[in-house]
Amino acid sequence: MIYDATACPQDIAYPTDIRLLAKSREITEAIIDELHAANPQGKKPRTYRQVARKRYLKVAQNKNPSRKVIRKGIKFQLQHLKRNFKTIEKQLDSITIFPLSHRMQQKHWIIQTLYAQQLAMFEAGSHQGEHRIVSIDQPHLRPIVRGKARAKTEFGAKIHLSLVYGFSFLDTISWDSFNEGSHLRDYVENHK
Repeated sequence: MIYDATACPQDIAYPTDIRLLAKSREITEAIIDELHAANPQGKKPRTYRQVARKRYLKVAQNKNPSRKVIRKGIKFQLQHLKRNFKTIEKQLDSITIFPLSHRMQQKHWIIQTLYAQQLAMFEAGSHQGEHRIVSIDQPHLRPIVRGKARAKTEFGAKIHLSLVYGFSFLDTISWDSFNEGSHLRDYVENHK
């Protein structure tokens, strides 16, 4: 019998803080458009999406931005997200029937959690947080520090496999990062 603990990396773009915030802002803008289409009273709310996009691209297209430039870009994206949340709440208050699809509602909840995490990290001056969201489409993904030369951090699940007479068995799958719990390593050590 052979035991092994390894990671199953997901194929996602490397999740920088500013990229996650920019994607979140774009999704909230789509939610605002959808809510306005469901209840078109008065003018469509301002979102300053062109300004926000320019501010994002100013940082994203910079080959080697300084920490100060990155921090300023994150601050702008957080401010735009906060404004969009207020607009969404105001629009939802004026609607009697909830118009958002289940998918958009779920993304809205994920983005609210991501915003709270990013705001806490911004205020603390850190890039680490507990149960940090690294993908809006797959919020269960967690960073896994592997220490490889090409990719020091991977994103996905940890698995524990056992090989018995040529058959592989998946004993355990975990979405926690190695920092949050090392029960797979303990499991392997206890079952050797």
